[in-house]
Amino acid sequence: MAGKIPDLIVTERTGTGKGAARQARREGLVPGVAYGGSADPLPINIPFNVLIKYLRAGGFLSTLFNLKVEGHDDVRVICRDIQRDVVKDLPIHVDFLRLHRDSRIDLAIHVEFINEEECVGLAKGGVLTVVRPEVELNVMAGDIPDHITVDLAGLDVGDTITISSIELPEGVTPTITDRDFVIANVQAPTVATAEDEAADAESAEGEAAEGEAAEEGGEE
Repeated sequence: MAGKIPDLIVTERTGTGKGAARQARREGLVPGVAYGGSADPLPINIPFNVLIKYLRAGGFLSTLFNLKVEGHDDVRVICRDIQRDVVKDLPIHVDFLRLHRDSRIDLAIHVEFINEEECVGLAKGGVLTVVRPEVELNVMAGDIPDHITVDLAGLDVGDTITISSIELPEGVTPTITDRDFVIANVQAPTVATAEDEAADAESAEGEAAEGEAAEEGGEE
């Protein structure tokens, strides 16, 4: 499960509208808003460098933050939307949803694969094909998993990993419940590729030999 909830220290944004947002960006800040719960929406500004650091670290959209704003009570939030500049692809606005610890929310959770060295199918030259690198799960806001784990030990060529074959953390459920969807599978090795390469090599050698014979015949 996720560890200590990180603090996200922001400032309250004075003024509303495009003018205030543009001013914030000129000052190295990214405008945003925290909404939801029983309180009114709160306009905020986030230091650009802080936001970029979190975005580069990955998992930003599935990270629960402790939002700290001077003059307001701390509150748990999670990012629900990031608007980006269409040219520079940099964040220009962020929306956060307020959550209680016992709130439930749907999130895309990363899938981690372990024990590849103990996978029979991979040892035979098989290939692990990942269908879903992330899975949307319903989780408790106060106990969001960093990832779910797929153990590849003992799997052979042709084996398929579905959501039902994964042991999910307590209280975590898939959002798709009408089918046992596929996460990954171990496919057969591409033997044909090696054979094709050998055939190509033989063909190239044959063409080279024919070329040499033709040159010798021309000289005569």
